[in-house]
Amino acid sequence: MKRFCSILLLLCLPLLMLAQTNKRIKELELKRTNLQKQIADTEELLKITNKNVGSQLNGLNALTGQIEERRRYIDNITSDLQEVDSQLVLIDRQLDTLNISLEEKKHRYEASLRYLFKNHSIQEKLMFIFSAESLSQTYNRLRYVREYATYQRLQGNEIIRKQEEVSLKQEELQGVKEEKIRLLAAREEEKKVLEIQEQKAQQVIKDLRSKQKGLQDEITKKRREATQLNNQIDKLIAIEIENARKRAEEEARKEAEAKKKAEAANRKTTASTTSKPATANKPASATPASKPEVYSMSKADRELSTDFAANRGKLPMPITTSYIIVSRYGQYNVAGLRNVTLDNKGIDIQGKPGAQACAIFNGKVAAVFQLNGLFNVLVRHGSYISVYCNLAKTDVKQGDDVKTKQVLGTVFSDASDNNRTVLHFQLRKEKDKLNPELWLNK
Repeated sequence: MKRFCSILLLLCLPLLMLAQTNKRIKELELKRTNLQKQIADTEELLKITNKNVGSQLNGLNALTGQIEERRRYIDNITSDLQEVDSQLVLIDRQLDTLNISLEEKKHRYEASLRYLFKNHSIQEKLMFIFSAESLSQTYNRLRYVREYATYQRLQGNEIIRKQEEVSLKQEELQGVKEEKIRLLAAREEEKKVLEIQEQKAQQVIKDLRSKQKGLQDEITKKRREATQLNNQIDKLIAIEIENARKRAEEEARKEAEAKKKAEAANRKTTASTTSKPATANKPASATPASKPEVYSMSKADRELSTDFAANRGKLPMPITTSYIIVSRYGQYNVAGLRNVTLDNKGIDIQGKPGAQACAIFNGKVAAVFQLNGLFNVLVRHGSYISVYCNLAKTDVKQGDDVKTKQVLGTVFSDASDNNRTVLHFQLRKEKDKLNPELWLNK
């Protein structure tokens, strides 16, 4: 039975290896398909008008975001190619090993056939058996003749199985080679599109250079609006931090009172049950009062913070439609433009008209405020706070509990700029500003 199971495993092994290779190739194809679909969905977001500097600058941001996405896609294809090349090397080695094994089995089989040919007659086999010197030797020789015949059949079957295994491995090799050809063609096609987009971006930059004064005015305007927004966010976060501290103090106070009551009740019970008056009147030994532990958050907030931190890099994008990140976190210069420096406390995510902002994690709405006619929402996740700005309307109010991916409001679409729809998103840990891209699953 064990021998049968071993043979069955050997027969199934090449099929399992082929299935694993095909599965991995399909996984790579699915990953590339999803990236390609995201890029295709955002193509219509690249409409650039020439009517004013602001529109051109916004268009350049969208185009730059698309270029970065396409570069990421090309890098992904290159990574897949490296993995496919590794598979080709591995399969080649496995195929060489199989061919060597097949040749060895063929040689052994040929040798056994030559032996049988020399000793093929029944008479010779009988003479071999009956020329034994004892009954035991006769039995062993008879058994040897039978087992040798069985061995011959097994050798033939093993060669057939090994040939099938070689054929399957050759089929697997061919499939991987075809995948490599497809990847190379896809990468070349994407490089061509990338080159066209980069040329387009250079043309927009050239147009903007000729409008340097208007460009500086537009940047100054954006900085002023950003400063106004960030000041309001900072103010509200400071209030929320103070509220959280008060909640933590209140929780600690209630816990301390409950602990004192429990200790008093315990002393009273002990005093009433003791039978020795001297012991009852004995003064309790003085225990130094321990310094109360200070928390800036309640227990629930601490637990939520831990859960949030555990999901770093896995949090969903805060927008419902396909998107491009048109402005990254931090301070950076716009490539090709002199003295154009942007300083973003979060990221700007351009989506399609009708896009909705959604919560990246469970939490509570800490604040909803309006600025320049648009709504902004702060959601607290323990010590972390996510901020969703540039909403035309909101679906939540302060104090609401929200779940992951719950809709918070509709992102504003600017009718004067091709319905450009941009969500400004920030992430804080208390007052510290974080790079949202490190936390989101893009």
